[in-house]
Amino acid sequence: MAARRTADGSSRPEGVTDVLRDGPTPKHAQLREILRELASEELLPGSPVPSERDLAVRYGVSRLTVREAVGQLVAEGLLVRVRGKGTFTTRPRVDSQLHLASFTEDMRRRGMRPETVLLDATEAIPPPTTAEALGLRPDQPAYWLYRLRKADGAPMAVERGWYHAGLLPGLLDRDLSDSLYTLLARDYEVQLENGTQTVLAEGADAETARLLGVRAGSPVLVFRRISTAQGRPIEDMTSWYRGDLYQVTMQLDRTPSGAGHHRPSRRPTGPTGREHPARRPGVHDTGGNR
Repeated sequence: MAARRTADGSSRPEGVTDVLRDGPTPKHAQLREILRELASEELLPGSPVPSERDLAVRYGVSRLTVREAVGQLVAEGLLVRVRGKGTFTTRPRVDSQLHLASFTEDMRRRGMRPETVLLDATEAIPPPTTAEALGLRPDQPAYWLYRLRKADGAPMAVERGWYHAGLLPGLLDRDLSDSLYTLLARDYEVQLENGTQTVLAEGADAETARLLGVRAGSPVLVFRRISTAQGRPIEDMTSWYRGDLYQVTMQLDRTPSGAGHHRPSRRPTGPTGREHPARRPGVHDTGGNR
């Protein structure tokens, strides 16, 4: 490769436009910070970053150095590799403060465009754990809703939940593509006031991964919630949120030793009776937002 002379008198291979200096900071770390600034301040979410070859030529380093710098930013969640397509900037994570609010209301408050895809809605006999959670007789039906939630067009969460049919007559005839909590308040005068929620992390199963647009086994945050209105349980719902787009922040207060407790929790099954993955031990119940 031909060389050309730089302003400071040093030679530089033809095609190299930026030089990483030798010194105490490794070149992969220098390149990592350059790419961090590019991804954070110059490129929009979902934008492609230059290829390994282009970066190697531009900065006069080996592709191994480029691969190490990019890999560190992938591990941090700032970049994502897509097989056969390249490396892209990620969307910033939505941060949940764990309060009781609808997905639609929450996304709109953040300036994002919410969208709901109704995958299934039916009336059926719920599994025993859900019947108990909703205060139903074993033979009493409930409404089953299966929905995909998006924010600014990106799949964010899969929701599978049961609702008390006796308290929400005709729910399946309503428009279920908008805020369900707003619908309940407007059409049924049902205000969901509080709830108990279990949060855990797991790998997405094949169906959930397909809906969320991620690989099977990708990390997801799982929220299992039972919500009440005037002391009566209305909703028994489980949500699977993309781990790369969602995070949870909690306010922690120290309590006297022994004051905390664990509450048993099992996730609902669908109308077919298929069990969702079992709850992992040692998970704390919290109030929360889906």
